[in-house]
Amino acid sequence: MSDDRYTVISADCHAGADLLDYKPYLEKRYHDEFDAWAATYVNPYEDLLADSADRNWNSERRLAEQERDGIVAEVLFPNTIPPFFPSGSLMAPAPTAGEFALRWAGLRAHNRWLADFCAAAPGRRAGVFQILLNDVEEAVKEIRWAASAGLKGGLMLPGTPPGSGLPELHSPSYDPIWAVSAELGMPVNHHAGSASPPLGDEPAARAVFMIETTWFSHRALWHLVFGGAFRRHPGLRLVLTEQGSGWIPGVLDMLDYYHGRLVAAATKASTAPTAEAKFGTGLADRMGRAPAEVWRENCFVGASFMRPHEVPLRDRIGVDKIMWGSDYPHDEGTYPYSREGLRFAYAGVPRDEVAAMLGGNAARVYGFDLSHLDPIAAKVGPTVEEVARPLEQGPADATSPVFARGASVRVW
Repeated sequence: MSDDRYTVISADCHAGADLLDYKPYLEKRYHDEFDAWAATYVNPYEDLLADSADRNWNSERRLAEQERDGIVAEVLFPNTIPPFFPSGSLMAPAPTAGEFALRWAGLRAHNRWLADFCAAAPGRRAGVFQILLNDVEEAVKEIRWAASAGLKGGLMLPGTPPGSGLPELHSPSYDPIWAVSAELGMPVNHHAGSASPPLGDEPAARAVFMIETTWFSHRALWHLVFGGAFRRHPGLRLVLTEQGSGWIPGVLDMLDYYHGRLVAAATKASTAPTAEAKFGTGLADRMGRAPAEVWRENCFVGASFMRPHEVPLRDRIGVDKIMWGSDYPHDEGTYPYSREGLRFAYAGVPRDEVAAMLGGNAARVYGFDLSHLDPIAAKVGPTVEEVARPLEQGPADATSPVFARGASVRVW
């Protein structure tokens, strides 16, 4: 940060190409199939059909709007529809064996478009590339390619919801992915919406999705912790994005409780056997440190539009773990009222802590060069005085939940 302005890096933004613009990034052998697919594809997302849709791919518009919002750099998750996908890339179910080749070709096209999009704004975008878990060897190759292409955002980890047909995330079958990510310093990102099972399209199903989607995304944490991924790969870093942050202290307490209880039961099994002993057998050797210790060493949270009731928990979460995000260009994001969102959440918080949560932590995790960004922030970033000024009420036309009253009722 400069002397009087914060350097704001949004750790949760979204981007993607316009549908037909993916074609040049596909291998030529898929072009005819792409033409046939695109000719009949009906986009189900209103925001990708509106006049504002080009925020996903219009580099100059994006830079200008982000700067007006006080943001100088961003971590880019996917948003638009990649080739051959049945729905949004954040929620499309795992492909069947017959679908894999085309779906994988579509994701690789997105990743190559993303590398060019990041290169269009040097030092200001960290692209999160996509993989599929159906073929671990192919995923590892793509991770190595992404590193060579400068996609510093790391990989987006798909979920393995019930019915996916894939091994659960705690399975050792994914060890090559954890190993190469740790080797290359690539963050493993798990974004809300990428792990929920299909629930249908009834009104009740849509409501249940909203209630459950973050919980299904949280599962990656305890799967990787209890599966021992961090013991076997100490350099592995997990980022949980757009899942809230207020749930973290209580969940860590719960995970530590079960870890201690199961390990103790297994340790005493020879002298005081209990029904629980079998659940803890081998757990201590497999996973190593207690869950809260793993969190402190290996995990981070992309705390999109962090809410006022979450901020007092920052010490228990870890001030050095929290990365604010605007969720641009989604309408639940803070644009064009990010400055107001920062005031609403962070007024009264010490400036060094605010600086860490708004940019310093993201720079460390995703490799942004602050010496490049600070001079930009000195012109467009929110001032320290501005963020310190409390905001009593959000803008009347704001659509972000950060301004919603009653949001503290969420328990995960």
